[in-house]
Amino acid sequence: MKGKQQTRRLLTYAGLGAVATVMLSGCGAQYQVLDPAGPVGQQELNLIVASVVLMLIVIIPVIAILVYVVYRYRDKPGNTAPYDPHFSDSKVLEVIWWGIPILIVAILGTETVRTTFQLTKPPSNATPITVEVTSFDWKWLFQYPDGHVATVNYAYIPVGVPVNFVLTSDAPMNSFWVPRLGGQEYTMPGMAMTLWLQAAQPGVYYGHGANFTGRGFSHTTFYVTALSMDKYQQWIAHVQQSAPALTQTDYRQLSVPSVIGNETFSSYPTGSFENTVLRDGGQYMAESMQMMNKLHPGTGSGSMPSGMTMPTTTTTNKTGHKKHK
Repeated sequence: MKGKQQTRRLLTYAGLGAVATVMLSGCGAQYQVLDPAGPVGQQELNLIVASVVLMLIVIIPVIAILVYVVYRYRDKPGNTAPYDPHFSDSKVLEVIWWGIPILIVAILGTETVRTTFQLTKPPSNATPITVEVTSFDWKWLFQYPDGHVATVNYAYIPVGVPVNFVLTSDAPMNSFWVPRLGGQEYTMPGMAMTLWLQAAQPGVYYGHGANFTGRGFSHTTFYVTALSMDKYQQWIAHVQQSAPALTQTDYRQLSVPSVIGNETFSSYPTGSFENTVLRDGGQYMAESMQMMNKLHPGTGSGSMPSGMTMPTTTTTNKTGHKKHK
């Protein structure tokens, strides 16, 4: 009997040790969400920590009470624990086990909403740079409107400057994610989604498509390199002088499902990003048109970029005559 108890005790300690090892290992850099390198990622980590603490306020007392009740009221000869078979309810206990969870949910909900809306747009006291991102099968195209350069499967950004990533897809929808810099945002055909991130320190940050996209999914990785502003501007100038141009033929080749390495281009066809959004139905999305108008004045006011034509829609009126729009 004593041997069984010791074995059970050892298994319990081993289980607790395994759980502690897994939990503590989350503090390491290999769990990138828990090792933020920018203000967006840091605020999201703060929200995660606050959520865990609030949940532990419930979980720890419940487990402690469970252990106490099982031990105190166990069935054994001579147990002097009070026994009240007619007990039905307790107003005090009802207030406690309903009031505390309601309070926790209210606090957590308020903090989540506040943080979410706070991270919707970059700080008003900073001027962000814009990077247009298009997801393909299975690669990423980054276009820089300010420098008119483009890269494939990697991006450079300046340290300490908000970066407004404008996202779309020229393939099935994906999700743009740089874990150490912040949360993810979907890329969808015909839509221009926005996500702002910022690197607080120089470094190379891993990025990945977080939405399953078929057999090449594991290769939808990219890297974001954060440089000082001087080095970032030098990189832009170097690319403009040394890299080949991205042609329409190159762009069509990118849209073919394939796995490729890093590529760099000194320029790209004007309007290629907005053409992609509009071609896939963006002209019917009010928010996408507004976003396009901000980036490229005139696009969202009803005019189409060069080389684009509105699709023809055929309807039939009550008299049976067809109208073309």
